[in-house]
Amino acid sequence: MEEIISKAATLLEALPYVQRFRNEVFVVKYGGSFMDSPNEEERHRVARDVVFLEAVGINPVVVHGGGKAITRAIEQSGAKAEFVGGQRRTDEATMEIVERILSWKINPEIVKAIQDFGGKARGFSGSEIFRCRKLKRKDDVDLGYVGEVVEVNAEPLRECIRRSITPVVSPTAKGEDGKIYNCNADIAAAKTAIALKARRLVFMSDVPGLLRAPDDATSLITHLPIDEVPRLRESGVIAEGMIPKVESAVAAIESGVEKVQFVDGRIPHSILLEIFTDAGVGTEVVR
Repeated sequence: MEEIISKAATLLEALPYVQRFRNEVFVVKYGGSFMDSPNEEERHRVARDVVFLEAVGINPVVVHGGGKAITRAIEQSGAKAEFVGGQRRTDEATMEIVERILSWKINPEIVKAIQDFGGKARGFSGSEIFRCRKLKRKDDVDLGYVGEVVEVNAEPLRECIRRSITPVVSPTAKGEDGKIYNCNADIAAAKTAIALKARRLVFMSDVPGLLRAPDDATSLITHLPIDEVPRLRESGVIAEGMIPKVESAVAAIESGVEKVQFVDGRIPHSILLEIFTDAGVGTEVVR
């Protein structure tokens, strides 16, 4: 009986959040090594959480990554994955692999997982949704078909939301030259949240959140006002792969997104714990 009562108490704790967020848009950036897990239940756990959001009246929009799967496919083709400052150098042959893995393998798998759990979802290649310009680095290194998202065609996503269907979008984009480019999924997710006037933006990866010490999980920063970001970048706390995430979070908040959350996708139901409990489990970035 105590266990049953405890479950009821958990539901009641979630109630104010369910009431507050009903009919709101939540953009979820789905990425991390858990996406490649050989354990199907672990790989698709996020899909079940997305269906829960649907069921309580929240409108989730998923933007996914897939970097590790792309690297594996490139190496299987006999080529070598090359990175410059954390960004993938993408020639024409590599871009074909990127599009195949993101839009024709990972995207349909996420859509199917959501549908298997009783939700409704529709997949989009990012080139249907995003427009980009070729990314130009300060050091003038040419990364090839790597783009910077500059425009979001939000109407197909809004139509899905109106019909209670979860859009699932890959991070590719159509360039000014009509060709397809590889884009940073964190930035694509933030641009999507801004375009849809989302209430929340949730970044899922395989780290606990923003850590003061990279190797110390107990150094988690649970609450980060955006005016502290410059100091943390200068001190090196925000570095490498966290830079585009945090910069995207700041841009989203400055454009009206209420809160951005970094959660560890390796923790079961981390989205739900972060959104529907008082304590939360990751880093929240706020104005």
